[in-house]
This record gives sequence, structure tokens and C-alpha cells, in this order.
Amino acid sequence: MLRQQVTTMSESGIIALRPATLADAALLRHWDAQPHIIASHGGDDWGWEVELAHTPTWREQWIAELEGHPIGFVQIIDPAEEDSHYWGDVPDHLRAIDIWIGEVTALGKGYGTIMMQIALSRCFANPDVTAVLIDPLTSNTRAHRFYQRFGFKFLEHRRFGDDDCSVYRLDRTTWSQFNAKAF
Repeated sequence: MLRQQVTTMSESGIIALRPATLADAALLRHWDAQPHIIASHGGDDWGWEVELAHTPTWREQWIAELEGHPIGFVQIIDPAEEDSHYWGDVPDHLRAIDIWIGEVTALGKGYGTIMMQIALSRCFANPDVTAVLIDPLTSNTRAHRFYQRFGFKFLEHRRFGDDDCSVYRLDRTTWSQFNAKAF
């Protein structure tokens, strides 16, 4: 997967995704300790120092910046290739996304929408990718509504480790239809 910076203009300024590096570990740990992050994806320890030093071909990790100021995180993986097999036995040609706004002051301003649009465009830029998966906590109904706005369809409730999640899928055809309209 490509790891160059991606930039998009918004009404609020320039949103850029840049590759996350080991230098971002303290920032990511700080965000992980924020109440809104814990509520959105649990208290999982991502092991940032290890994960950021490991750059497999099946994963992209990005820091989202607004006018050069870090505001969030995006991860895109190939769930069939991912080494922990978190998603289990899945077919080829899928992607899975993790996304969050780390800075509480950046919530509710549309930045997450822009970040997700960039992430989905990256996923579907590969013509072999047929669909994208996400797994918000079942209790995170705000995230469910957010993903449904993009056309994600609920598949199942599933337990990942200690977390009760709701698995959603966005097929390429649905994304193409939603991508054609403005948010």
C-alpha cells in the first residue's frame, strides 16, 4: 500500500493524512487516554511503540492533520493478510478501517467525514478491493449512524477479544453510489 501524504481541502481548511511514525506514539497514547476515545473503542492498548515500528505491506497508519495540527488517526488494513487474524477467516480483496478524532476540540466539525472519505477513496482506488469492513463497539451508536451515512450495512454482532462489536460492510457498488452524492 502507498504511504505518501494525502491532502484534501475542506471549508474549514486543509485536511491531510500523513504516515504515522514512531514519533507519534506519545500523541496516540495521549488520545487513547481521552474519555471520548475510550467510549468509542474501549480501553485497548494498541502498543504504539511496537505497532508504529512495524510497517507491513498490508497496513497503512495515518495521522490526520488540520492545517498541520494533528487531530485524528486512520488505519487501513487488508484483513486477509493481517498477521493477528483479528477478522478471522475472510476472503481476499477486502479492507478494514479504524478511524477516530483524537482531539476533543475537533469533534462534530465534519473532519471525521473528510477523513473517512479519504480513507474509502484510498481503499477503492485499488480496483481489486470489493468491500470495506468496520467494527464499532455495539454501544457506540453515534459511530453506527456515521458509518451508515456512507452506505455501510450492518452484517452481524461479533465479539472481538473483550469487545462487543457491530460489524458493518460497504461494498464498492454502494460506495460508488454514495460517493457520487455530496455529504
